[in-house]
Amino acid sequence: MKLLIATTNQGKIQEYKHLLADVPFELITLKDLNILEEPEETGSTFKENAILKAKFYFQKSGIVTLADDAGLEIDALGGEPGVHSRRWPGYDATDEELVEYAIEKMKGIPMEKRNAKFRAVAAITKDGKEVRTFQGVQEGVIAETSRYPIVVGYPYRSVFCHDATGRFLSEIDLMENDSHAHRKEAIDKARSFLLEIAGLE
Repeated sequence: MKLLIATTNQGKIQEYKHLLADVPFELITLKDLNILEEPEETGSTFKENAILKAKFYFQKSGIVTLADDAGLEIDALGGEPGVHSRRWPGYDATDEELVEYAIEKMKGIPMEKRNAKFRAVAAITKDGKEVRTFQGVQEGVIAETSRYPIVVGYPYRSVFCHDATGRFLSEIDLMENDSHAHRKEAIDKARSFLLEIAGLE
């Protein structure tokens, strides 16, 4: 059975291949299917956008689809950038621009008020109608300076320090970060549903 990983983010694709290595699906990407269209992400929450994307790409592919929406939420900024994590400055910014923008927005905010979280919502549909969602959260703080190199596709890892390790996420391999990652938490919650779809539960 095939499972479409509905993202063009290569870092995210590799992460999902690692997280889903034990499920009985052949993982397919948008590139594999030559799907170039993208839905307009009009949702006001990660959940709404994840559902929108899952339905859109199921309609394009006709196979079981996993889509997600994820991003950074900074307490001191009222939850910004949230669903606008890729377009926080008001346009489709580069990874480097997003790192610089985050540092600038947080300038002057004391460390005790720099709490933030990564939130991920995974949405899975087997028929394009019913969509199940699963959420994961990773707590941390926004540093006063960035730490390079920037992980391609994951710019905020260079300004986000993990509470459990005290290290920048950019210093932690995606696979090493498994034990406390927001996307892993979402997929762990989704695993029984995926096995159900595969007829194993």
